[in-house]
Amino acid sequence: MRAAEVTMGRSFVVHFDHGDDFYTALSDFCREHDVKQGFIPMFIAGMREVELVGTCEKLDNPDAPVWSAVHLTNVEAVGAGTLAYDEQSQTVLPHIHVSVGLKAHSATAHTSHLLSARIHFLTEMYLVEVAQPTLTRSGVQQSGVRQAR
Repeated sequence: MRAAEVTMGRSFVVHFDHGDDFYTALSDFCREHDVKQGFIPMFIAGMREVELVGTCEKLDNPDAPVWSAVHLTNVEAVGAGTLAYDEQSQTVLPHIHVSVGLKAHSATAHTSHLLSARIHFLTEMYLVEVAQPTLTRSGVQQSGVRQAR
């Protein structure tokens, strides 16, 4: 286990519009407001299209990462995640998980890592910046904490 006390920065309420690409809109927001790290305690969204990590095939190794995607359309979503900053590429690295319900199928639900999404109607997100320490992401979408020097 690793842990670090964090110093909170600014807090935002962010609204994504109909037709926006989720990750492009999030990246644009972070760049515009100079947010490099933080967490998203919650968001609610309507999504026209969404891709989640998943498969219908039997897994050869249940402990190995799954690299395939499940494509869903016309869903309602609740999600959360973290943001870390990659100095080398100078980009924010989001790690987002969602639970989505298929509106046309009795709100049948899927829960997994969000790969991509296009907004349907809107997304309302709460985002909290972390001022200290520096948050890093290493390996395959694993969150880490590095003490600031």
